[in-house]
Amino acid sequence: MRNTERLFPLLAIGVAIVAYYQPEPLLHLKSSIVPLLITIMFSMGLTLSVADFQRIWQRPQPIALGILLQFGFMPFIAWALAQLLALPPEIAIGLIIVGACAGGTASNVMTFIARGDVALSVTMTTASTLWGVFLTPFLIAFYAQEFTQELAVEGKVDVDTWAMLLMIAKIVILPVAAGVLINRLLPSLQVRVLPFLPSVASAAILLIIAVIVAINAESLNTLSLTVVVAIVLHNLLGFLVGYAIARWNGSDSIEARTIAIEVGMQNSGLGVALANGFFTPLSALPGALFSIWQNMAGAVLAAIWKHQSDCKQANQDN
Repeated sequence: MRNTERLFPLLAIGVAIVAYYQPEPLLHLKSSIVPLLITIMFSMGLTLSVADFQRIWQRPQPIALGILLQFGFMPFIAWALAQLLALPPEIAIGLIIVGACAGGTASNVMTFIARGDVALSVTMTTASTLWGVFLTPFLIAFYAQEFTQELAVEGKVDVDTWAMLLMIAKIVILPVAAGVLINRLLPSLQVRVLPFLPSVASAAILLIIAVIVAINAESLNTLSLTVVVAIVLHNLLGFLVGYAIARWNGSDSIEARTIAIEVGMQNSGLGVALANGFFTPLSALPGALFSIWQNMAGAVLAAIWKHQSDCKQANQDN
């Protein structure tokens, strides 16, 4: 698992480069994005138990703060960056979709590396995933309305909020519930497959990134620096604001790290699926790029915090 954690950012860059220069073999896999995402969510469900959901009620304050920042700050800052940087409508919609999604499962891995509170991270991911089923489609409809109107004039988009809600339920709730159910009814099976789940989820994310990059290979040739800046700022502001607000609210450094990582790292795979399903292939590009960047930035941030914790522990031991 640790090797997967360390290598994932490099692997993400690698598959993106291969997909960019050799897109043809991957173009026919566009329809596999949703099944791959279902696989990821099912893998997440297999790692959860009823006790994980019970923790939501045992630690309401940090979880509530994380959800508030997740669905209050991240979609707003995506909209603000789209306005400030005058992003093209399709790219702006894609960034807003990413901002409106719940926390990604990669946040749990980064929290583990950063010496954060893994149990809290898993609980926050679970809670935001459940809330996101209802909040995500309506946040997208609210913040992206002016951009979708521009595309509607061109006949490119027809947004159905309720259909989006049902799609999220199918992609998120059903596979997660199935994983939790198997974990409860067949614990011996769960124990056997548990060591392989991080690799399965990582492979699925990498393939999603590769397919999206391949589909948008031509668009990447004209990708502006402004778009990259928007994606980087969106992620880094999530880390910064998550940590700062948590500390201001009274959280210790361990809890604040966990909240920061959870807020800054989005379920970009879901964002890609929603963009492909309800908008245009170009709208899925911010999700793919965000996935690559957030894992690199998250790994670096986690390594810094790990080093700080190790140094603190060494000083205490001495």
